[in-house]
Amino acid sequence: MSTAAGPSRKPGFISLMIGSIGVVYGDIGTSPLYALKESVKAASGGRALDEPVVFGVVSLILWALTIIVTLKYVMIMLRADNKGEGGTLSLMALAQSALGRGYVVIPLFGIIGAALFYGDAVITPAISVLSAVEGLELVTPAFHPYIVKISLVILVGLFVVQSQGTALVGALFGPAMLVWFAVLALGGVIGIALHPAILAAINPYYGIVFLVHHGYLGLLTLGAVFLAVTGAEALYADLGHFGRGPIRVAWIILVFPALSLNYLGQGALVLSDPATADNPFFLLYPSWALIPMVIMAKIATIIASQAVITGAYSLTQQAVQLGLLPRFDIRATSEYERGQIYIARINWLLLIAVVALVTSFASSDKLAAAYGIAVTGTMVITACLALIVVWKLWKLPLWLAVSIVAPFLLIDLAFLVANLMKILEGGWLPLLIGLCLIIIMLTWRRGAALLRERTKRDEVPLRAFIHSLEKRPPWRADGTAVYLTGHSDTAPSSLLHNLKHNKVLHAQNIILTIETADEPFVPLEERVSVENLSETFHLVRLRFGYMDEPNIPKSIPQLRQHGLKIDAMHTSFFLSRRSLKHANRSEMPYWQDSLFIFLARRAHDASAYFHIPSDRAVEVGTQITI
Repeated sequence: MSTAAGPSRKPGFISLMIGSIGVVYGDIGTSPLYALKESVKAASGGRALDEPVVFGVVSLILWALTIIVTLKYVMIMLRADNKGEGGTLSLMALAQSALGRGYVVIPLFGIIGAALFYGDAVITPAISVLSAVEGLELVTPAFHPYIVKISLVILVGLFVVQSQGTALVGALFGPAMLVWFAVLALGGVIGIALHPAILAAINPYYGIVFLVHHGYLGLLTLGAVFLAVTGAEALYADLGHFGRGPIRVAWIILVFPALSLNYLGQGALVLSDPATADNPFFLLYPSWALIPMVIMAKIATIIASQAVITGAYSLTQQAVQLGLLPRFDIRATSEYERGQIYIARINWLLLIAVVALVTSFASSDKLAAAYGIAVTGTMVITACLALIVVWKLWKLPLWLAVSIVAPFLLIDLAFLVANLMKILEGGWLPLLIGLCLIIIMLTWRRGAALLRERTKRDEVPLRAFIHSLEKRPPWRADGTAVYLTGHSDTAPSSLLHNLKHNKVLHAQNIILTIETADEPFVPLEERVSVENLSETFHLVRLRFGYMDEPNIPKSIPQLRQHGLKIDAMHTSFFLSRRSLKHANRSEMPYWQDSLFIFLARRAHDASAYFHIPSDRAVEVGTQITI
């Protein structure tokens, strides 16, 4: 999930299109490594492969790409942008703005979709790199004992270099994937030449007949077929980085044709020699090209993994801003691209999970069973939220909105049911990851709301407090004091404690609240609002988008434009550091109360999160029971 480029550099349409080929289509572009292999294996049911089975599988893959990717995402979802940004949380914000914040089900959809994405972020690097490295076995079986070890070395190296940022590596993504898709198309043409009759699989009739005549086996096959469209969510998630035009053109003129040709070629190869079904992708190419293809596949899978890792960073940033997760240390890695960030804690948690996954499953075949559930779940959530957006924001009649979205929702549900049948084979893993994250997000959201209520009960009305200070003014110190608070109508506890212990006020006092808007970015001219409460007290509201960097010092020039005389060198920032304790009677169960306190104690320091210089920050401790 990347974000829009900074104002200092605006790439042209061609550059954006090539960039989208590398980032947006990295995941779906590596699906041919394992999608048809797993689909054919599921469809055969252990029996010999025949023409109806292969035709049916290839037809299902081609039409899954057509309906889910081309129609749903490229043609419809790319239009559902939130000020140019896409993704599950952006869609949640759109739906929330359409219905209002009173509908609890909307943030719940967003939480489930975000949680399932993390499951995908763990599995994608593991299955992609494993499937590429397994190609070495075709060069010589001697590589077999080292497949897992080689995969782990690549994955560890990939996560280690994340702290350096993706600016330099990102410049190579587009051209590298451009070559990759050209090679996919070439391999497909080679395969089709072996059995040209495979072109008949373009007819959806073969896919429908296969499903009708194979019952339970057909449903299992549908779960494997879905592997061909994993990564489709990236089309929507990376909308803000590249724009709908470049993403659409890249899909239509290159990615879709290359993928279609390759799947047709693999199907033709399996028909001409059923023994190739164990690894039809690499066997499409001449024996002398195996090593170059394995190397290219490794590069492509690293790119696909990179895209989903950085997507996890962006999703985490959005979740923090929307109040779904505690604060993390978020570091920008590029002065040009706002979306290029690094979150160390997320990076190492992902690495630990991926290493555990590769070590436990040890092959892409076993991991394939775990792959798909998280993605299909996210797609179902996307379709539900899209229905609200199409109906309420696009102002279409309900019957028309349902007519547009319902067919996609039914197909997504069919794929979800098919993937749920693989729970015992490994599908439990992304569900377990998603469930843990759902519990964490719901706990943090509920706990933060209770904390706000508890804090607000203990504070005094701001305006009445200022009025009392004017009657009996304390000693004044030179400079400006900025008091951060979450409640603009009550006096911040840091202000009360400062007066209680120091018996002094500054010459100018600013009560500062930070608000997160239901949009990705807030323009500078709309970011600040100032209300003069008295000659020496001012209420300032800073609005940031959920993908903005909440940098308070950088907003000082905007405060000056509103008439406030602020010298950064003579300004002190007062923050409350809360020490949370268990209450005798809490509104949350004890285990959830303990989880919230655990998360709160490990949240990133507020002064660092808001980029307040450490030598200008004053933290006042308060103890609160919850």
